Amino acid sequence: MTDADSTPATGATGNAARGEPLQEEDRAPMAFSVRVFIYLVGVHFIAAFLFLLFYLGGAK
Repeated sequence: MTDADSTPATGATGNAARGEPLQEEDRAPMAFSVRVFIYLVGVHFIAAFLFLLFYLGGAK
């Protein structure tokens, strides 16, 4: 059995596991976060539009 096997998994790594504030290197770049948000919103709009098309197409 190795040390990795006996170490409990906390789910947090680095500074966050010790209760220290996150450093900038621990976060995703702002441009990436904005892009992910825009993609999520866009995909939901497309899904809502398709749902509307199927709802209106099956209404008759």
